Amino acid sequence: MILPPGFQNDNKQVCRLLRSLYGLKQASRQWNAKLTMALQDISFQQSTADPSLFTKTLDTSFIALLIYVDDILVVGSDFQQISKLKQFLDKTFRIKDLGHLNYFLGLEAFRSSNGLNLCQRKYTLEILEENGFLDAKPAHTPINTGQKLTNSEGTILDQPEIYRRLVGKLLYLTNTRPGISYAVQQLSQFVDKSRDTHLVAAHRVLRYLKGSPGKGLFYPTNSRIRLQGFSDSDWVSCAETRKSVTGYCIYLGESLISWKTKKQVIVSRSSFEAEYRALSSTEKIMFSMNALSTLRLIAMLSSKRYVKE
Repeated sequence: MILPPGFQNDNKQVCRLLRSLYGLKQASRQWNAKLTMALQDISFQQSTADPSLFTKTLDTSFIALLIYVDDILVVGSDFQQISKLKQFLDKTFRIKDLGHLNYFLGLEAFRSSNGLNLCQRKYTLEILEENGFLDAKPAHTPINTGQKLTNSEGTILDQPEIYRRLVGKLLYLTNTRPGISYAVQQLSQFVDKSRDTHLVAAHRVLRYLKGSPGKGLFYPTNSRIRLQGFSDSDWVSCAETRKSVTGYCIYLGESLISWKTKKQVIVSRSSFEAEYRALSSTEKIMFSMNALSTLRLIAMLSSKRYVKE
């Protein structure tokens, strides 16, 4: 250890390091355990679907916390309860209040009287700049119609880590861009043995993003509270495994709160069977609110209809 400037060492004192948050292997785990225990002591419940989400329901109010290491996002319907929670966290851990939500983990939030808009414009521009597509010609669709990617066409990439890094960033971008979910799902199947045809298809997604880097999700203030879902399937979409692809989206009123594109586990012997499996998986999600995406649910609750600013 190096003694800090101005430290008087006339009495041969020794500094003892009790604990450190950063740099230790168990630091994150211990911090999360302590924070979880402190929140549970004041009647917060930890979500079983997402351990980083904590909720508390009172008679006339609701409050939720979303935690990422030492960054905390708080929303609720009672401003007094939020203030009490801030005081508790500041007294226990000495927090810093950054004010209203503007930027969180790459997500940009813009609030108006009409509702809340979530996008990843800065994150999208960083991806385009990193891959040299800031001046590229925009594409109208993220994938060519009828295109089927396989493991046999094309040559293996000399630097597959470039493709893997790009697909990983596109996967995170689907948090606010449901329009690229199907294309990214197709690309993510070839990260182990990526070829030049897969990289060309990934560049097509970048050119599509170039045309609308600021597009995202909008959660209106006045919306009818009605849960509804839509599902579809692409029968025998995979040319190699002959498996179908399920796609669904779930709305709460006019707010899109959950969506997914995923290959089905079992080979469907008919288009009807593929549609039935897609409908079944969508129904399970609709009747299990814990499975809804945490960030999009919190964004919906952050609209003016629910939150007293």
